[in-house]
Amino acid sequence: MAISKKMEDAINAQINAEFYSAYLYLAMSCQAADMKLKGLANWFNIQYQEEVAHAMGFLNYLNERGGRVLLTTIDAPPTQWDSPVAMFENTCEHEAKVTAMINDLAALAFEQKDFAASQFLNWYVKEQVEEEATADEILGELRLAADNPSATLMLDRELGARVFVAPVIG
Repeated sequence: MAISKKMEDAINAQINAEFYSAYLYLAMSCQAADMKLKGLANWFNIQYQEEVAHAMGFLNYLNERGGRVLLTTIDAPPTQWDSPVAMFENTCEHEAKVTAMINDLAALAFEQKDFAASQFLNWYVKEQVEEEATADEILGELRLAADNPSATLMLDRELGARVFVAPVIG
């Protein structure tokens, strides 16, 4: 059975949102690199790659269900933050917004009795719990380190150890 037009439109909106997320994290990575915080730049670059993978997961799912992918204009993200703390405050806010969007998709799938979409979206629901928790944890650590350059450098090195592992979506 083909996907409904309403679900197709909602997933297309989510594809756009995921690509926007990628742009946002790429902008943060660029600023962190400008600040000579290579670990932070690395963390945001990995986040960028994950968001592209998330967008592609939705894109591939829509294709598999017989929907039509419509790529639309991606809004420009901010390009300047006052500090790493501000970057992660923005990250936490953004991830909460993405969680709400994923939850709305899950609710739509439930409403339409689209069990295939429900099953597919479960991965994203779980992923958002992890995304929010990780961002909140790093924000807390940055706030603790705010007045201690040595602690900030240690955290930067820790964030630099992150490597991209392509998610298995679904």
